[in-house]
Amino acid sequence: MNTSSLSSTFAPLQNDTFIRACLRQATDHTPIWLMRQAGRYLPEYRATRGRAGSFMGLATNTDYATEVTLQPLDRYALDAAILFSDILTVPDAMGLGLSFALGEGPKFAHSVRDEAAVAKLAVPDMDKLRYVFDAVTSIRKALNGRVPLIGFSGSPWTLACYMVEGAGSDDYRLVKTMLYSRPDLMHRILQINADAVALYLNTQIEAGAQAVMVFDSWGGVLADGAFQEFSLAYTARVLAQLKTHQDGVRIPSIVFTKGGGLWLAEMGQLACDVLGLDWSVNLSQARAMVGATKALQGNLDPNVLFASPAQIQAQAVKVLESFGAPHRGSGSGPTHIFNLGHGISQHTPPDHVASLVTAVHEHSRRMRA
Repeated sequence: MNTSSLSSTFAPLQNDTFIRACLRQATDHTPIWLMRQAGRYLPEYRATRGRAGSFMGLATNTDYATEVTLQPLDRYALDAAILFSDILTVPDAMGLGLSFALGEGPKFAHSVRDEAAVAKLAVPDMDKLRYVFDAVTSIRKALNGRVPLIGFSGSPWTLACYMVEGAGSDDYRLVKTMLYSRPDLMHRILQINADAVALYLNTQIEAGAQAVMVFDSWGGVLADGAFQEFSLAYTARVLAQLKTHQDGVRIPSIVFTKGGGLWLAEMGQLACDVLGLDWSVNLSQARAMVGATKALQGNLDPNVLFASPAQIQAQAVKVLESFGAPHRGSGSGPTHIFNLGHGISQHTPPDHVASLVTAVHEHSRRMRA
């Protein structure tokens, strides 16, 4: 991708709170954004998806992807935007044939379950993902410096789960069968996935992403020992290849492992800037364990958003107080990015999100007063 002229076409960043927090610099409030913030809980999203005709019709159309990425920012005072896309675009570009039926999860036409299927896998031509990079550039221009844009990918292990199972799974029987019976095949899939994810994220950065996130959504389903060998090692392989700067500007990286609290100390050794935490992790303990080297992101239970606004506010305060006194002054120190412990539910009342964002901004400012 020729991006030499891109940087000069983007407006300067007006709200850099999220980027500063990623880099463990002091901020005047705790920044907040939400996983899946552009999505089905918003009526305007549902209307746009209806016009697009399908999820992939939405994700592969630059104008629609730009529109839905900006929708939550027009509604709420969020501190970052996240690219509207899906974690399974990479295996789709490998030729596995991704589809989404309305009301159902993703499915692949071709799963990867034997030696022959693994032998066919290769890092895909990034031109097949041009629609993603075009969307990144379009969104970045449309944001006009309002807030930073986060790009993302699924982790090598999470992608492998879908590739082997052919869809989502309750028991991960097929992927774990391969892991235990043919670890050589699993390692081959993960090597290809890691190199593909690194290239994919780097190309997003070149297209205009100002931070990147790796979603290890299914790392937590692994046994101790297997997590380190089949998930953590390949997330590390991605991070080792990532661009840390673009046009002289630092690009932070975030790793989120759902169910990964058990391995927080080991994840603290990863070459990323931020660790995302699910709601099962104690923020104060996480700060004591890894806060000297990593910013922390999270970790409100998404189901709190079904409670009353007063209860939402109280739970937001609890999360902020659990992290504790924010870093102040010059240099670097422990910082917190407020988020949910997983993606927002499609059934969430939109007004309740407004209550959350207001509570986080107001209380985190009081904590710094």
